[in-house]
Parts: sequence; C-alpha cells; structure tokens
Amino acid sequence: TCALVLAGGLGLATMSPMHAPEAEPAAAASPTQRHFDAAVLLLHARRFDEAQVLLRRTIELSPALPEAHANLGFALLGLQQPGAAREAFERAIALQPAQANAYYGLALAQESLGDLELALGAMRSYLHLGQGESEAHQRRARAALWEWEAQLAARRAGPVR
Repeated sequence: TCALVLAGGLGLATMSPMHAPEAEPAAAASPTQRHFDAAVLLLHARRFDEAQVLLRRTIELSPALPEAHANLGFALLGLQQPGAAREAFERAIALQPAQANAYYGLALAQESLGDLELALGAMRSYLHLGQGESEAHQRRARAALWEWEAQLAARRAGPVR
C-alpha cells in the first residue's frame, strides 16, 4: 500500500500546473526553471538521487519556491529518508499553506515514521485542499485514510485474547 501511495504522490507532485512554477519560454528558461524541470523528469523516472541534487540546487537559486521543496520531499521519500522528507514538506507548507501535494507527501512521511495520527491529519488536509486534483489521487488518499484508521483502531483495541 505504501508503494502505491508513494507512486500516487510522485505523480501528484509533478502532474498539475498548480504544482509547478510559472513556465518561461524554452529559450529564455531561467536556471531555476531548467533545474526544476529536469528534476521533475528525474522524479518521473524514479531517479531520486539525481532529482534531489537538482531540487537542492533549485532551492539554492529560489528558496521561496514551495514546489521545489515539495518535490524534494518526494525524492527523499524515494530515497527512504522520511525524516528529511517531512522537513521538506513542512517547508513547502510554510511557504504555501495551500500546497496540497505537500500535505499528501507529509502524510506519507509521517506514516513511514510511524505516526499515523499525524499522517491522518495531513492526508485529510490534502483531501480538503486537493479537491481539484485527479479522482485517482483522491481515491488513493481515501484508501490510505481508511487503512490508517483501521490500523489505529486495531492498536486501540489491543491484543485479541
């Protein structure tokens, strides 16, 4: 399930124009835009290490770009670094509180860190903010909520005698 949700998050991180900085004409693209665009392609190719290098460079050039922080978070999730990913998603949210895909990624990072309560809250925020996102991503988010709620209920019920 986690792999399915991660794959959905990666697609979400890169598919919608609201998650990408304003594009410039190809001939006049800034270094920031070129790094960001290349990193997005690398994320799609699941080349997470290379993507995170370009995203870090993008952030050096444009530290207030929430999309770069969110995509860095997805690259770090792909590299099995949920703590660092959580920090990247939190930076994206601090820069742009309506950055829906950052909440999706934050939920995945919190799940990987074992905090299902925080994962639930972040995924609920994604569903609230991401109402214009694809139905496939919405379904994956609702499935994750259902699974996490079931896991928490089982934990609360305690061991079966």
